[in-house]
Amino acid sequence: MATNNTLNDGKSSFVISYQVLLVQVFVSVSLCINFLQITTFFMKDFFYTTMRYILFAVTLVSDCLFLFITDVLLLLSYLSVTTQMWLCLIIYIVLSLYTFVTPVTLTAMTLERYVAICMPLRHGELCSTRNTMHCILIIHGLSSVPCIIFLSIFFASSTQSFYTQGRICSVEIFIFHSWQGHLRAAISQFYFLIMCIAIVFSYFKILKVAKAASGQNKSSSWKGLRTVVLHAFQLLLGLIQLWCPFIEAAVLQINVMLFVKVRYFNYITFIIAPRCLSPLIYGLRDEKFFLALKYYALCGLSRIYFD
Repeated sequence: MATNNTLNDGKSSFVISYQVLLVQVFVSVSLCINFLQITTFFMKDFFYTTMRYILFAVTLVSDCLFLFITDVLLLLSYLSVTTQMWLCLIIYIVLSLYTFVTPVTLTAMTLERYVAICMPLRHGELCSTRNTMHCILIIHGLSSVPCIIFLSIFFASSTQSFYTQGRICSVEIFIFHSWQGHLRAAISQFYFLIMCIAIVFSYFKILKVAKAASGQNKSSSWKGLRTVVLHAFQLLLGLIQLWCPFIEAAVLQINVMLFVKVRYFNYITFIIAPRCLSPLIYGLRDEKFFLALKYYALCGLSRIYFD
């Protein structure tokens, strides 16, 4: 009996180690690809003076921060390393902010395409570098609203001794009442709805222009429409993670072990995978960015480049 328990414990330990190792591979590959794309962005002034590329770089930085911090938390949890609550609170604030920054930025990129196709005469004015900086501030402001609401409730419910405790850092330790989890899920769903409305609005407006256009304008309009569809797909991948807390909260009421398995599945499928694939898809699809990326990835060996 003791031998069987030992074997079962060893098998369980192996499975957990394999899962953690798999996460490290995904995160490492994703960070390397994102860092290469960020480097490419800063190597050409055309990119960091054009709104859609600046916003694309914002999503890259957001994804890198999110993946790195969540991976560190995973390792700390796996090794059962406790963290002071004040430090865990700071980590939570950053994670909460950048959970929303990427989908909100993708929505802004969709609206930029709407302006470019439907309001071409005002595109240069509305999408200038200066306005892009203002847009980034607005994106971070909107993304911080859920965090501010949640922290306001947390500060009103917590005691001073809570901040000096040492625990394994996770979001659940900041939830004292079940309705806090429901509120968190409701806010995520509200953001999901608003972003979907913006995407659908832009799609049909651009579709209308594309059908009415002719010649080169028609080709440009349909290309813009395909870009909006791509952003919709990216946004869908990113927004699915906003539903994860709602699903996990329901599963937690049923079984703790099932909750752990569901959370791991959600982390791989709806958090790591979209933040790995989404930037790569956009970077490879954009012709100018792809040529520059190929040039720098091959250390200048690629002869095909652009001026």
